[in-house]
Amino acid sequence: MPETLNLLRAFWGVFFIFWTAFNTALVDVVGSEQQIPLSVVKLWASAFGGEIKSIAAKYSGSQLLQKKYKEYEKDVAIEEIDGLQLVKKLAKNMEEMFHKKSEAVRRLVEAAEDAYLKHEFDADLQYEYFNAVLINERDEEGNYLELGKEFILVPNDHFNNLPVNVSLSDVQVPTNMYNKDPAIVNGVYWSESLNKVFVDNFDRDPSLIWQYFGSAKGFFRQYPGIKWEPDENGVIAFDCRNRKWYIQAATSPKDVVILVDVSGSMKGLRLTIAKQTVSSILDTLGDDDFFNIIAYNEELHYVEPCLNGTLVQADRANKEHFREHLDKLFAKGIGMLDIALNEAFNMLNEFNHTGQGSICSQAIMLITDGAVDTYDTIFAKYNWPDRKVRIFTYLIGREAAFADNLKWMACANKGFFTQISTLADVQENVMEYLHVLSRPKVIDQEHDVVWTEAYIDSTLADDQGLVLMTTVAMPVFSKQNETRSKGILLGVVGTDVPVKELLKTIPKYKLGIHGYAFAITNNGYILTHPELRPLYEEGKKRRKPNYSSVDLSEVEWEDRDDVLRNAMVNRKTGKFSMEVKKTVDKGKRVLVMTNDYYYTDIKGTPFSLGVALSRGHGKYFFRGNVTVEEGLHDLEHPDVSLADEWSYCNTDLHPEHRQMTQLEAIKRYLTGKEPLLQCDKELIQEVLFDAVVSAPIEAYWTSLALNKSENSDKGVEVAFLGTRTGLSRINLFVGPEQLTNQDFLTAEDKENIFNADHFPLWYRRAAEQIPGSFVYSIPFSTETANKSNVVTASTAIQLLDDRKSPVVAAVGIQMKLEFFQRKFWTASRQCASLDGRCSISCDDDAINCYLIDNNGFILVSEDYRQTGYFFGEVEGAVMNKLLTMGSFKRITLYDYQAMCRTNKESSDSAHSLLDPYNAFFAAVKWIMTELVLFLVEFNLCSWWHSDLTAKAQRLKQTLEPCDTEYPAFVSERTIKETMGNIACDDCFKSFVIQQIPSSNLFMVVVDNECFCDSVPPITMAPIEIRYNESLKCERLKSQKIRRRPESCHGFHPEENARECGGVLGLSAKPPLVLLPLFLTIFSR
Repeated sequence: MPETLNLLRAFWGVFFIFWTAFNTALVDVVGSEQQIPLSVVKLWASAFGGEIKSIAAKYSGSQLLQKKYKEYEKDVAIEEIDGLQLVKKLAKNMEEMFHKKSEAVRRLVEAAEDAYLKHEFDADLQYEYFNAVLINERDEEGNYLELGKEFILVPNDHFNNLPVNVSLSDVQVPTNMYNKDPAIVNGVYWSESLNKVFVDNFDRDPSLIWQYFGSAKGFFRQYPGIKWEPDENGVIAFDCRNRKWYIQAATSPKDVVILVDVSGSMKGLRLTIAKQTVSSILDTLGDDDFFNIIAYNEELHYVEPCLNGTLVQADRANKEHFREHLDKLFAKGIGMLDIALNEAFNMLNEFNHTGQGSICSQAIMLITDGAVDTYDTIFAKYNWPDRKVRIFTYLIGREAAFADNLKWMACANKGFFTQISTLADVQENVMEYLHVLSRPKVIDQEHDVVWTEAYIDSTLADDQGLVLMTTVAMPVFSKQNETRSKGILLGVVGTDVPVKELLKTIPKYKLGIHGYAFAITNNGYILTHPELRPLYEEGKKRRKPNYSSVDLSEVEWEDRDDVLRNAMVNRKTGKFSMEVKKTVDKGKRVLVMTNDYYYTDIKGTPFSLGVALSRGHGKYFFRGNVTVEEGLHDLEHPDVSLADEWSYCNTDLHPEHRQMTQLEAIKRYLTGKEPLLQCDKELIQEVLFDAVVSAPIEAYWTSLALNKSENSDKGVEVAFLGTRTGLSRINLFVGPEQLTNQDFLTAEDKENIFNADHFPLWYRRAAEQIPGSFVYSIPFSTETANKSNVVTASTAIQLLDDRKSPVVAAVGIQMKLEFFQRKFWTASRQCASLDGRCSISCDDDAINCYLIDNNGFILVSEDYRQTGYFFGEVEGAVMNKLLTMGSFKRITLYDYQAMCRTNKESSDSAHSLLDPYNAFFAAVKWIMTELVLFLVEFNLCSWWHSDLTAKAQRLKQTLEPCDTEYPAFVSERTIKETMGNIACDDCFKSFVIQQIPSSNLFMVVVDNECFCDSVPPITMAPIEIRYNESLKCERLKSQKIRRRPESCHGFHPEENARECGGVLGLSAKPPLVLLPLFLTIFSR
C-alpha cells in the first residue's frame, strides 16, 4: 500500500510538472498571438473609407467634372512635349528680353561718353543738383536746403507704389564724401544729359525699372528719382563703386595675392587699419576672381593654412572664412618682405599653369608700414620685362620715410601706390586699384556687357519682402584722344532686371504639374530655381548670408557627379535624366519621380537655361477647342479666377494696362477692346476650353449649397477646382466669416495657389495618387505645434485611362477637422456580430486607434493634441516595425541651404565708421594726434586705440549657414494591410495597419497595454552635417567647374603706367571728412 501511494504521488508530481509547463507554454503562445482582429479593423477602414469618399466626391463634384472632360475626349489632341525644342524656344525668348535691356544700357553709355567729350572741367563750377538725401528738405525757416530743392515724387505702381519722379533722376553721394567737391559737381553736371535717355528708354521698354550711372568719382545717378533715407545712425554707407555690377563692368577677372605685414612695428592702430584694408580689398573681389592672403614677419603665415600655395575663388563664403581668420593676426617680429614676394610670385605662376583661376589679370597687394629696399632683383627674376603681375602698395600710417621704396615698386610694375593714415581713408584709397585694372579695357574701348548673379533688392520689396534681381551693366570711358593712354574710366551704367521677368517668359502650362524652369550663371550659381530659398525667418524675414551663391548642385543634389551642372556651365545643349526626391509641404513630404532635364545656353549672357519635366503625365499636353463666344460666356462666372503670376497677357508693356488683372486683360483682348495687348493665344484658347468644360460644376455646387438637408452641420466648408491652365473655381458652403481657415486659396497661402513656379500643393499631390482616389491632408503651420483645424481632400481628373494621359484638372474640398474625425470614430464603432455586441472598439482603453496618411502624419488620434504630429514621435516602436517590415520606407534628404544655431564669439568694436558717435571720437583722436606729434606715433595711437577699441568678448547664439540631413517617410503602395508583434522589455505589443480604400490614409490600431519605452521615438528633426578639419580643407580646395568670362583685358601696350600714386595725395582732406561727421552728430 505504501508503495502504491508512493507511485501515485510520483505520478501526480510528474503530471503537475507537465501541466505547469504546458500552461506556461500556452500562456506564452497566447501572449504572443495577435490580440487585435484584422477583420474588425478591415471593417472599420472600409466603413470610414466609403463614407469619406462619398462626401469628398459628392461635394467636390469630381465625377461630374470627369464626365464632362470625357465628353470632349474625341475632340482633343494629345501631344508629347518636345523638351529640347521647348528649352530652345524659351532661351530664345529670354535672349530677346535680355537684349532689350542691354540695348537700353548701350544707349546710356553712348550718351554719357558724348556728354563727357563735350564737357570742359571747371574747378569753380557752381551747380545746384538734386541730392537724393536732401531733396524736399527745409530748414527751420521753411526754406529749401542747399541741393535740396523741391523734387516732385508720386507713388508709382510699377515701382511697388514707391514715390518716384519718372521725369528726372537724382544723385546720391556717399556720406564720407563732400557733395560739392569740384570733381563731383562737374560729373553731376555733364551726366545731367542722361535724363533724356533714361526717360526715352522707359518709354521704349516700360518693363524697365531702375536705370543708373555709377561714377568713378563716387556719386550715383538714379532714375527714376527717389528720396534716400539715412539709416538709424544717420549714415548712407552705399558706395556704387563697391557694388558687384560696378566692379565686374570696370575690370577683368583677376588673381590676387594679398601680403600683410605683421611685424612688431604694425602693432595697434596700424594693424587695425591693415585688417580693414584687406577686408575692403575682399569687398572688391567677385565670383570670377581668385585670391589668397599671406601674413609675414620673419616667417610666412597663410591666413588659412589649409590653402598653402594655392588660390581660392572669391565667393562670399570663402571671403567670410578669411575675414574670420584675420581677427587672429597679431604683430611681432621683423618683416622679411623678400620671402613674402618670392612666395607670392611663385604661387601666382604655378596657379596660372594649372589652368585654374581667372587666366587674365594678376596682382600682388602689399599692405605694410614700410619697406627698406626696392627688391628689384625679385621683380627682375619674376616680372620683368612683361610686368604681367601688377604691384599695388598700401603704406599704413603717417610716416613717409619708406614711401619712395613702396611707390617705386608700384610704378615699376604697372601698379599704384597709396598711403592710408586713418580708418576713414581706407575705402577711397583701396578703390584706386580698380581704376588701374580698368585701363586696358578703356584703351581697347571694349564695352563688355556684364550680368550679375541674383541678389535681393530691398527697395522694391513685394508682399514677401523679396525681389530677386540681376543687373546688366557696361563701363563708360573717356574718348578724349589726349587721355587715351591713361585709360580714364568715367563710371558704369546699368539697369536692374527682376528675376520674375524671366519667369513671365516661361509658359508654366507647358511644363506640367511638377515641371519647372531654372537658370544658372557661368559659375554654376542659381539665377532662378523654385528650390532657391534666399530668406530665413527669425522674427522677420532676413537674407541668408550666402543666398546669391547657391550652386545648382546644392538643389539638384541627386546629381552627385554634377553631370547636369557641368554641361550647363559649359554652355552645352542636351538632355539628362535622373530620379529625384522633391519635397513639398514645407519640406515635410517627399515625391519620388524621374525627371528629364533639357538645357541650353542663353546667348549674349553668361546664363544657361534648364527645363525639368517629370515622366508620365508630365510629358504630355493636350489641346481642346471651343469658340471664343462659348469661352467668354463661361469666363464671366463670378467664381472663376486665373493665376496672377502667369502671363496670359503682357500687361507691363503699356502703363494703362498695369492695373488690369489677367482675367480682365483676356476679356478685353478677345473682344478687341485692347488691340495693343500682347497675349499668349495658345494658352488663352486652352483657358477658354477649360472654362467651358468646368462651367457645369458651378450650378452643381450651387444646388448643393441651396439644399438645406445637405451639409446641415456645415462640416464641408469649401469646394474648389484648378485646371492645367491656371484656371480656378471656388465655392463656399458657409459664409466667408465662418471659414475655419481664412487664408486657404488666398495670396497669403502661397503653397495652395497657382504661382510662377509651381502648381497648388493639393493639385501636385492628387496627381501622384491612383486615379479615382482622394488624397487627404491637414495643412502644416509654420509654428512648432501644428494647430490646424481643417482637412483638405483632392483628386486628379485625367483625360484618358492610362499613365500617359495628361492630368487636366484637380478638384477637392476642405472640411472641418472635427467633422472628419467624427466620421472616423463613428466608423470605428461598427462590428459584424449579429447581436450588436462588439468584441473590440476604439473606445476600449486596451487599444489606441490612429488615422495616418501616406507620409506618416496623424490626422486622427484619441489624444487630439497629437494631430499633425509624425506617427513615429508618438508610437516609435510601431513605426520602427513598419519600417522593418517594409510598410513604410525612410528616404534621406539633404538641405544645403539650411540655417543652424551655433554659439559664436561676438565682439563689440568701437571703431565702426558707420556709427557717427564712434566716427566723432575717431575724428577727435585724429585732431589730438596732430597736436602731439612730438610723441612716438605708433605708441600714442596704440594707447588711444587700445582704449577705444577694447572688445567685449562673449558667446552669442546665432544662425549660420549649414548643411543638414533629415528623413522623410512614404508608404509602400503595394502593401494594403499588415499586422505584427513587437518584443518589448516584458511584453509583446501587437498592432494592425489597414489601408483606407480609395485614399492615401491608413488606420493603425495599437495595443495600449504593453509599453515599449525602451524604443526611442522616430523624429524628422534635421541633423547638421559636421565636417572634420580634413574634410573642411578639401571642401575649401575643391573647385567646381566654372566658365570664365569670354573677354579679358589684362594689359595693353599703349597703357601709360606713369600715374601710379603719391604720398597722401589721394587721402581725403580732413575738413571734408569731418564735415559730414559733425553734421551728423549735431543734427540729432
